Amino acid sequence: MSKTIYRPEHAALLSLLKKYRKAAGLTQVQCSKALSRPQSFMSDVESGTRRLDIVQLRDMCKVLGIGLSELIIEFEKSLPKV
Repeated sequence: MSKTIYRPEHAALLSLLKKYRKAAGLTQVQCSKALSRPQSFMSDVESGTRRLDIVQLRDMCKVLGIGLSELIIEFEKSLPKV
């Protein structure tokens, strides 16, 4: 298997995170501040150069106003059926 950051599933997750950030009306700077991280953190996440662990993903979901389980369900639905 190829590295996670090169898989279509990773792109789907990043797309969802960006969608929810914008829906929350947050800039990358605002989101990063809410996570106590530098602005480059969100830029790296959304560009796919930084991977998130489950704890970071949960924290981000809280800032974005979506439950982790809700995000995972939407993520799974966004993937092509195999």
